[in-house]
Amino acid sequence: MMQGTINLQDKAQEALALMTAAGFDQAQVTAQHVLLDELNVNHNEPTLLRSTESHKLLLTGLVDGRVASTEMADLSAEGMRERMAALFDDAKSAPRDEANAVSSGQKASIVQGPQAGDRELMADKVAELLAFRAKHTPKMMVDEGDAKHTLRRWHTLTTGGSDLSGSVGCYSMGAFGTARDGTKSSSFNYTGGDANDLSGAAPDYFGIGQMLRDTERMIETTPAGGKFVGDVVLTPNAVESLLGWLQGQLSDMQLIGGSSLYRNSVGEAIASPLFSLRSRFNAPGVAAVSSDGFVTPDVTIVEQGRLVSLTPSLYGSRKTGLKHVPVAAGGWDIAAGTTPLAEMVGGVKRGALVGRLSMGAPAANGNFSGVIKNSFLIEGGELGTALSEVMIAGNMAQMLRDIVAVSREVIDGGSTRLPWIRISNLHFS
Repeated sequence: MMQGTINLQDKAQEALALMTAAGFDQAQVTAQHVLLDELNVNHNEPTLLRSTESHKLLLTGLVDGRVASTEMADLSAEGMRERMAALFDDAKSAPRDEANAVSSGQKASIVQGPQAGDRELMADKVAELLAFRAKHTPKMMVDEGDAKHTLRRWHTLTTGGSDLSGSVGCYSMGAFGTARDGTKSSSFNYTGGDANDLSGAAPDYFGIGQMLRDTERMIETTPAGGKFVGDVVLTPNAVESLLGWLQGQLSDMQLIGGSSLYRNSVGEAIASPLFSLRSRFNAPGVAAVSSDGFVTPDVTIVEQGRLVSLTPSLYGSRKTGLKHVPVAAGGWDIAAGTTPLAEMVGGVKRGALVGRLSMGAPAANGNFSGVIKNSFLIEGGELGTALSEVMIAGNMAQMLRDIVAVSREVIDGGSTRLPWIRISNLHFS
C-alpha cells in the first residue's frame, strides 16, 4: 500500500508512458484507489470497525497481436518498470490473435453515490439489524454480516486515446447464517446488496429481515413427497441464477465457442412476453464503463420476450464479427410485473418457493438437474413447510419460455433489481 494520496491521472499517464517505452504496441492502464469503511458482525455481535485503503495498477499490453495482463500494488517507477518488463515477456510468449485490441477514443468522467461513509449511520444499521434478530428471530445466528461504505476511484488510459475516470461510492449491507434449535439447525442462508442511502430500517434492505424469518422456518424440513411436475416461484436470489445463465449465453465465451443457444436469435422470441431485461448502469456501486475501456450506453437485452441484443466485448466482436455491445460489470433490471407475490404463490397447485438453486453448470442445451435450497413447499396455493433434499430438473431455455407470472414486488440489490418469477413445468423428485 502506498502512503498518502496519489494523483490517479498522473499515475496512469506515467504507467502508460512506461508501457510504450517498454515496447508495447497497444496498452491499457488503470490506476485505482479504494477506500473501505466497514463494521463487521460475527455470531450476533458487532466485532470490528475498520478502514482500509489500497492503491493498485491494472495493466494490459499487446505485442504483435499477443496480449498479457497483470495488476500490481507497488506503484513506484522502479516497481512498474520491473513488472512491465515481465509483462512484455509474457505477452511475447502468448498466442497471437488479431482480435486483441484496446479501446480508442472513449471519454467519460463519472461521479456518483455517497463520496464519504457515515460510520455512525453504519453502526446504527448494525444495531437495528441485531435488535430485529433478537426480537423477531432469536433462533437465528448471524454468523457473518457487515455494513460498509466503499469508495472506488480510478483513471483509465489507453494508447488509443481513451480517457475514463470515475469516483463511485455506495453503502452495502449483508447477513449470512443459520438458525438453530437445540441439536437441529437450518441450512445456511444469505442476502445483501448495495445502496446509495441507508436511512431506512435495516431489516427492509435487500430482504434481510425476511431472510432471517425464513431461515428460522427452515430448522424443520420435510421432503416434497414423491415425483411430480409443478411450478416454482423463484425468489430474486434464485432468479439471479437464471439471469446468470442467460447472460452467459449472450456473451463472449459462449458466442466465441459456438455453444450459445441464441447467437442467431436476435429479433426472435426467446422468453415469455412477461420477461424483459434492461441495463441500469447507474445503479448503486456500478459505473457505466466496461472492463475493456468503453463507455456503456443503456441497452435493452430482452423486450417482452424478444431478444434485442447480444453482448460481445470488443474482443468477442472482432473474433465473431458480431456487433460490439459494451456492458458494465453490473447494473441489470428484470422489469417488474403486475402480479402481487401473494397472488403468485396462491396460483400454484403444487410446487415450491425457491430461495436458491444449486445445480452446477447446465448442459450445452440448457438441461439441468439440481437441488433447491432455502425453499418451501406450495400446495393448493398455500405456503407450507421448508423442504429438504428436493431436486428439480428442466431446461434453462424452456424455463424462460414457461414464465407464467412476474411479481410487482422487486428487491433492489444495486448490481441487480429483480422480481419474483413463477415458472411452470418443472420436474420435482
